[in-house]
Amino acid sequence: MTKLEKTGELQFQGKNDLSTAGLRRRVFLYYAGVGLASVSLAAAGCKKESQIEGVSLGSGDVGILNYVYALEQLEAAFYIRVTESYYAGATDAEKALLNDIRDHEIAHREFFKNALGGVAIPPLDFDFSGIDFSNRNAVLESAIAFEDLGVSAYNGIGGIFEEEKYLTLTGKIVSVEARHAALIRNLISDGSFASTDLIDANGLEKARLPAEVLDIATAYITTIINAEDLPTA
Repeated sequence: MTKLEKTGELQFQGKNDLSTAGLRRRVFLYYAGVGLASVSLAAAGCKKESQIEGVSLGSGDVGILNYVYALEQLEAAFYIRVTESYYAGATDAEKALLNDIRDHEIAHREFFKNALGGVAIPPLDFDFSGIDFSNRNAVLESAIAFEDLGVSAYNGIGGIFEEEKYLTLTGKIVSVEARHAALIRNLISDGSFASTDLIDANGLEKARLPAEVLDIATAYITTIINAEDLPTA
């Protein structure tokens, strides 16, 4: 159980000693602009801890960033599990691609963790027991579901940030998530990267607001998440 406890300006400076994900992760952070990024967040007041059920994401821009931090935790945990023991028949090329995606998701997770600092939500708990990690189709279909959900989530927050700079920041991340989704779709069926179930007649992809995204994501998140203070429009 957590709450936002203070108001202030938080600074994040990318570090080159995040060795757990290796060189690719550090290169990604550099080119994403994280190495020079500074994120200033105004933490809003909150309810008393006794009134909050589960982990509170908070409100305003802090709440939105905690929301996407929760999703990045979910994706990182999934790919870590995938790469701990690959599905049967995984080729070296597929392993390399999945390793790269894992490293990107870890980089995203660590970025938000460091940027939010003292107002970041704690590490969440997950349950992937419904996924057969030994089966290629089960893993790749789950990966598509997570990536498509993430893209729609980032698309959905574009209009609810108070500060425009966070739109630029998250735009850099959603573009990477979309590349992941396209790659995984092509692993299953070549040329399916821009399926009509995702992109409408105007060439626009789906956008989902936090309530809809969390309703889907919490099937895999065992930690109770309180998002009642997030902006909706």
